[in-house]
Amino acid sequence: FVVFAGFMKVLSPFFVKKYPNQIINVHPSLLPAFKGARGIKDAFTYGVKVAGVTIHFVDDKMDHGPIILQEAFKISERETLERLENRIHKIEHKIFPKAIALLVDGRLKVSGRQVKVLDKPRNKK
Repeated sequence: FVVFAGFMKVLSPFFVKKYPNQIINVHPSLLPAFKGARGIKDAFTYGVKVAGVTIHFVDDKMDHGPIILQEAFKISERETLERLENRIHKIEHKIFPKAIALLVDGRLKVSGRQVKVLDKPRNKK
């Protein structure tokens, strides 16, 4: 498996095709909104009322692959960019290890853009 956190690069289609559904990334917005390197700042500047984190499989497009997990929260009217960044990072640190464990345990089933979390691991003997 390949796990990215803060990698900030688009991988070549060759690399991604070599490891289908084995590369995951953490992104600091609720994809598909606010793709790219400035997800938190872009969401804050836009004035969203809800923000969050997305863990997704990597494909050959930027912040596009099937979504594994997301967690959202409401933004208060007194939110600052710094506080929003801290809240996002706290959630990233909570749900990213969960997604990695699901992947390693064989509990993710991908069908098109849909990712299902299985109760029992696939292909475990």
